[in-house]
Amino acid sequence: MKKVKLDKQEQKLLDSYERDEWKSVKNVKQEIKKHQEYARNTLKKDKRINIRISSKDLEDIQVTALEENLPYQTLIASVLHKFVSGKFIENK
Repeated sequence: MKKVKLDKQEQKLLDSYERDEWKSVKNVKQEIKKHQEYARNTLKKDKRINIRISSKDLEDIQVTALEENLPYQTLIASVLHKFVSGKFIENK
């Protein structure tokens, strides 16, 4: 049997499962629907903002977005979302 190499996150999930930490929910369909709605509301872009930033910062953002194959506005929205949700990790 071929051994599969797991990354840290996958190994953490497997360990949690093997410790029997996962519990079934009573109404799976209702739970799925509820979490789909959470995701829909989280990803919905229903507000517009205007900001003023330096030309240099905008150019740097646009270069980074090109490197990530993203539109620069999507990159900005992603960074802001990660920051407000506490998931922003700065790499230098």
